[in-house]
Amino acid sequence: MAYDDVIQYIGENRRFQWKSYFLLCLPVMCCAFHEMGGKFLSAKADFRCSLPTENVENATFLPSSDAMNIAHQLRLDVETLPQCEKYDFDFSDIHNTSSLRSSEMNATEPCASFVYDKSQYTNTATTEWNLVCDRAWMRVLSDSLFMGVSVVGGLVIGRSSDRYGRKVTFIVALIIQLVSGILVAVSPEIISYTIFRCIVGATASGVFLVSYVMALEMVGPADRMAAGTGCQFFYSSGYLLMSGLAYGIRDWRILQMAFTIPSVAFLGYWWCIPESIRWLLSRGRQKEAEVLLQKTLLRKGTKSFDNTLEHLLNQENEAMQKDIESSSMFDLLKYPNLRRKVLLLSIGWFVNNLAYYGLSWSTSDLGGDDYVNCAFSALVEMPAEAFAYFTVNRWGRKIVLCGSMLVFGTALLLTPCVPDDMPWMVTVLAMFGKMTITTSYVTVSIFAAEQLPTQIRNLAMAVCSTAGNLGGVVAPYINDLGGVWTPLPLIIFGSCSLCASLSMLFLPETLKQKLPESIREGENFGRNMGIEADGEPMMRLNLASNCVQVTQSTE
Repeated sequence: MAYDDVIQYIGENRRFQWKSYFLLCLPVMCCAFHEMGGKFLSAKADFRCSLPTENVENATFLPSSDAMNIAHQLRLDVETLPQCEKYDFDFSDIHNTSSLRSSEMNATEPCASFVYDKSQYTNTATTEWNLVCDRAWMRVLSDSLFMGVSVVGGLVIGRSSDRYGRKVTFIVALIIQLVSGILVAVSPEIISYTIFRCIVGATASGVFLVSYVMALEMVGPADRMAAGTGCQFFYSSGYLLMSGLAYGIRDWRILQMAFTIPSVAFLGYWWCIPESIRWLLSRGRQKEAEVLLQKTLLRKGTKSFDNTLEHLLNQENEAMQKDIESSSMFDLLKYPNLRRKVLLLSIGWFVNNLAYYGLSWSTSDLGGDDYVNCAFSALVEMPAEAFAYFTVNRWGRKIVLCGSMLVFGTALLLTPCVPDDMPWMVTVLAMFGKMTITTSYVTVSIFAAEQLPTQIRNLAMAVCSTAGNLGGVVAPYINDLGGVWTPLPLIIFGSCSLCASLSMLFLPETLKQKLPESIREGENFGRNMGIEADGEPMMRLNLASNCVQVTQSTE
């Protein structure tokens, strides 16, 4: 835990830390654009089959008077015009309907063209490529693959970040996200659209993960909660801004470009953001870490690089060096305590993603304007994040996490009890649930990062994030169960949350604990946590203060 001791000894350069932190959080907003904006890129508008003699390019969703006269002649209900099928007969003499046989009026065939309601969406991927009726599965599969590939992206980028460095992995992922995002906007058909969207999803997951880990690693224990909550706040801000962009830009291609272009500015981070000192120390690259620390001391203008500081950097280097040579994903399975913690954190992350994305993607089911519902769904996250910020450092990570999941599950399990004449109460319970699951979502990621050692933190976080992304893959299919029974998706989300809240109780509290650096520290952390009478853990290292005392006594 040497770097936490270094921070305690030299003091924190908060101005530089928060400047770097702010820059790291800006790409998180773009991640929200890409992850939450798919609902507008491929939004499904109301549609109907085009009527005979209608020009699809000029037709309106509400038929013209001539089209309505034809519909009456064909004995169609103009209030419920067909969506996927039409009568199978020759329309060449459309006005001579009296000669049609009843058998011809009963035979149907699939519609060849459609007319869409453009009151909310001018042009989406769904309307442009007719992803409706027998082609609707393409849209659903595309959205599911987007989240599915994010699983792989999180693992690959997480492992690369632990092996090659946070900074270089961050920049490479940004470049890939930028290029693939532009290719999405110019895709000529659904297949290429899906492929490039999947690449965007993979990099968005990785960029968020690396940004989050770098932000936590550059601060000390006192600021860790603020850093973690701030990342989530930027994500919610991006979510809210995304709804505003979608409201103002109704063409999906232009909207996708608006989501992507800001990433160009982030390429300059190669010269602005330093490598994680904590990562350099965990990889045994002490000289590079000393250079960055010396720059930090120069900015502060308080201390020079002395023997005490060098001793703090050297104290665990030899033990960590032995672990570096053999660290891999198998370490997550090899060590029983690490294995148990990763499993429990994966369960918690899976349920949080399942519930969070399940509620976020079902806002259109609330009725009313989709853009307003989306903005409201984003807004309710902000007080939840503020609540997490002000309570987690006082009450502890575990009690806030378990309590939020417990309240969420209870709120959603109450929805079947709401009377039929009070549908607004279901909306209130769902939005209250969204607030509580957001609090839990913020806390579980911080809780997970603090449980895992620096040496394999990004990899272990990627494993947990992968489990979470699987929850995002499953969420759309659970939402579809609402067609069987409307409250069923909410009951499933609530039940899963209640069960997961109990499993989180078996993890150690991390409040005011130093981040474990090596695999050995990560394995020992939480294995035999005892509590003294004053509430502080028995096994606490305070190497920095000890070294300072030795130095002062020597002088």
